[in-house]
Amino acid sequence: MTQITSTLLMIRPAVFRMNEETAVNNYFQEGLKAGPLEITHRAQAEFDAMVGLLRGKGVEVIVVQDEAKFDTPDSVFPNNWVSFHQDGQAVLYPMFAKNRRRERRESVLEKVEEQGFTISNVMDYTSAEDVEVYLEGTGSMILDRVNGKAYCALSSRADEDLFIEFCEDFEMDPVLFYAFQDVGQQRLPIYHTNVLMCLGERFCVICLEAIDAPSERKNLLRHLRESKKEVIVISEAQMHQFAGNMLQVIGANDQRYIVMSASAKNALTEDQIAALSGHGFILDCDLTTIETCGGGSARCMMAEVFLPKG
Repeated sequence: MTQITSTLLMIRPAVFRMNEETAVNNYFQEGLKAGPLEITHRAQAEFDAMVGLLRGKGVEVIVVQDEAKFDTPDSVFPNNWVSFHQDGQAVLYPMFAKNRRRERRESVLEKVEEQGFTISNVMDYTSAEDVEVYLEGTGSMILDRVNGKAYCALSSRADEDLFIEFCEDFEMDPVLFYAFQDVGQQRLPIYHTNVLMCLGERFCVICLEAIDAPSERKNLLRHLRESKKEVIVISEAQMHQFAGNMLQVIGANDQRYIVMSASAKNALTEDQIAALSGHGFILDCDLTTIETCGGGSARCMMAEVFLPKG
């Protein structure tokens, strides 16, 4: 069992904009003063640059071009609807936004198989949408594959019962908590766990300020200590610059890289960068358009592929 991979699935956007259906509870999203075509072109340029950066370091990136006919403004974030596991399973997840459900397509799984990977079973949780229950993949959950734990900040997009069911199906221990952010004068739930938490092989980046309950903070830190993770704490202000939304990957010659946006890196202190650099080289890319309109960042754009080959 491994925690990180050298293969990623990424979806190149065809129609990118601020998704009106997700903006109701993703408080990271903002509008941009630009025409729809210009916004899409900017997002595509950011996407292409990130793929080029990853491939240049020896990371295998499977790129699938989205199609405009599906009108899927968030397709650049595939990790919310699918995950790929070392036992050959692909998992499909129930999505809060109806227009995001169109992102789940058999043709995308076939593209992964065309690269020599084997999908032996598809675990499908999407029927939960019929009763308005959601669990948005590795956006909602942070998986510690090696230690058999799953971390989840409960929200309207991360249902407790379904999360527990997932943990039972994949034999993982659930670590539950609530996470909040300041929105105006209110303290509101954070929509996805992966904007406040990143888990690498031997480290964890976490925004503890977002976890208001001391008992929940204490429990989470206990699990991280048990798993021997170096805890790198970020502030809520840094989280809003997507400093929690990063991913450790493997490049050429088994080199470790930590992928994040330029905004995230610029928000980090010298001490935090030094701590992270002990676990791999930092790769950062400009994702301004994708972050502003999409409310997600580098980690959301990468669906890890752990499937067996052959």
